[in-house]
Amino acid sequence: MRSSGRRLRCVASLALLGSLTGCAALDALPAMPSPVPTSVVPSTVPQPTPTSSGNLSPDGFDLAQRITVRIRNVGCGSLSTGTGFAIDEHTLVTNRHVVADSAELQLSTYDGRDVAVSAASTAALADLAIVRTVDALPASPELAADDPAEGDPVTIVGYPLGGQLTLTSGTVVGSTTDPLNENLGDVLVTDAPVEPGNSGSAALDADGRVIGVVYAKSSDGFSYVVPVSTLRAMLGDETSFSPSTSCTTG
Repeated sequence: MRSSGRRLRCVASLALLGSLTGCAALDALPAMPSPVPTSVVPSTVPQPTPTSSGNLSPDGFDLAQRITVRIRNVGCGSLSTGTGFAIDEHTLVTNRHVVADSAELQLSTYDGRDVAVSAASTAALADLAIVRTVDALPASPELAADDPAEGDPVTIVGYPLGGQLTLTSGTVVGSTTDPLNENLGDVLVTDAPVEPGNSGSAALDADGRVIGVVYAKSSDGFSYVVPVSTLRAMLGDETSFSPSTSCTTG
């Protein structure tokens, strides 16, 4: 990673960003709409849109929407939500803690399509995981060639609290030794807001390229990101990931 010239002290309190959600909240459905008058020709149904524009171009915004996947981890007596993003047609990246101890992983795309999972694997070094899918994912982004520098813009795309797809913007404010996995080395720190459920979100640069993977936040609102250099290195090493253990098998 290029030197940022600024290192941050780790704050005392960190939070992983998996979101625990009640089943009732996930299954709630809106009321049925009124009947369409027979004299009206219906228009095309609009696609859902994120709640803010971030700092991406219109094309980058559309790609950011299509690469992002909501993950529901149905565990043995628990349910949590997180986020992932495609890196090719049948592979997505997320956090290890998003997929850990699951009985079933349920994926859905930005347009509400369910995607079947074929396998999941987790990394021992960093809070990263790979999920393979049976069904094709809508789109995949470019991974940035280098880590960002201090002051570079960043947009985080994900499903906070397991709800609506959102984009939040900020800047890279520095780097620090990973406060959760000290053997990993340096991670990025940004001031882009994140919430529980953003775990596994892609952090994008101004051109819509992936610069890292969100995995935690501090008590004073900073977000922690595994840098793209680490992601690239681990994706290039087949020994970095091992099959995820189900809560049903221990």
